[in-house]
Amino acid sequence: MAINVGDRIPEATLMKLTDKGPQPVKTGEFFKGRKVVVFALPGAFTPTCSNQHLPGFINSSDDIKAKGVDEIVCLSVNDAFVMGAWGKQQGADGKVTMLGDGNGDFTKALGLDFDGSGFGMGTRSLRYSMLVDDGVVKSLNKEENPGEAKISGAENMLQQLS
Repeated sequence: MAINVGDRIPEATLMKLTDKGPQPVKTGEFFKGRKVVVFALPGAFTPTCSNQHLPGFINSSDDIKAKGVDEIVCLSVNDAFVMGAWGKQQGADGKVTMLGDGNGDFTKALGLDFDGSGFGMGTRSLRYSMLVDDGVVKSLNKEENPGEAKISGAENMLQQLS
């Protein structure tokens, strides 16, 4: 069953690449007492993700944070090394935090996973964005067409924050 508005974010451990290597990020601690925009996508370096979804949030990061958001997170079922390299290549540093859900545990716990085996991708995340306030989902925007980043994009999130 997929997570819904009003639900609490499940406990899981994500990974973030730092200067000291991959570091665990526990969701319970990460979301506690903070307002966080999370957007998730099927895969780092993939066309829609690289050309639309991530750049939209990078370019809108100042406007989103000006609405009281503490942090913007890009999440994918990729490892921390891939997420770190992709974030660096896209210029996300200081704007969007790149978190890897390498085994897909968090994505599965949210009920927002899909089987991409037909494309050689294994289990992946659906494309979505959500606003999480103190660990509770306040808005959830699931993309109907995985090749688009409109409903889950930065512009739609900015409108929801207004």
